[in-house]
Amino acid sequence: MRREDLSDADCGIAQALGVIGDWQSLLVVREAAAGVTRFEGFHRALGLSRRALAERLAALVADGVLAKIAYSERPPRHDYRLTARGEALLPVLVALQEWGTQHLLGDGELTGDPLGAELQRVHALVGTRVPELALTAHDGSEVSLWVPGEWTVVFAFPGAYAPESHGYPPGWSDIPGTRGCTLECRTYAARHDDLGGGRVLGVSTQRPDQLAAFHEWADLPYPLLSDADGRAASALRLPVFRAGGSDRLKRTTLLVDPEGIVAHVQAPVTDPAGSVDEMVEVVARARRGG
Repeated sequence: MRREDLSDADCGIAQALGVIGDWQSLLVVREAAAGVTRFEGFHRALGLSRRALAERLAALVADGVLAKIAYSERPPRHDYRLTARGEALLPVLVALQEWGTQHLLGDGELTGDPLGAELQRVHALVGTRVPELALTAHDGSEVSLWVPGEWTVVFAFPGAYAPESHGYPPGWSDIPGTRGCTLECRTYAARHDDLGGGRVLGVSTQRPDQLAAFHEWADLPYPLLSDADGRAASALRLPVFRAGGSDRLKRTTLLVDPEGIVAHVQAPVTDPAGSVDEMVEVVARARRGG
């Protein structure tokens, strides 16, 4: 709940903690990022008492983090949706997720342990619905992570740069999991037609201008999307790490079916080209209903 007696009136950290300083409020924001909008949905997801949940929703609305939007007059019912101020909190959630996974659930090192908590979390996405989320593409357009009636391959990668315009950050090749981004992107381009008309979306935390330069250099037939604000990472709780001064997505691939349901997950992805070949086969089986 909001503290009114903050002594550090000129400290942004103290003021922010006055709004979202308790863990329950942060988890409400996490669920809102994942597409939960209604009281009962928050109640099921978080297990808070109805009174505690109502208090936190009201406080987040009062502080402009959530907007309360009526969808029924009789009986009165409301949706709770993230505002622009609320969406600006998403990089905070990503950083907390990264820190907790690495230092509390792990040993402080970057890992791709197939039995690790973050990978179990990602594989648990199978059977869940992808939130209605659009990201800015390399060309400035807004592209949804799924479109009704179409199969969509969404592959997240740490970063890929056009050599002439945006060089890789110092020490990039020494960071575990960063090698192979260009190979993965180009392999999806080479096998694009083998996906039977399905959509392919590459997602990284790079800026749209960086993605545009790489897209042109690599001559890709599919869009690259920017998750620089952490919206997809927060909504799907994707594995992240920090490198080159920025949060990066670990290499992860989702197959989303025509109904917006995650049908298959690849994680960890240690063989970029091989993972594309595998996904082509997965899509073919899925289309056959196998």
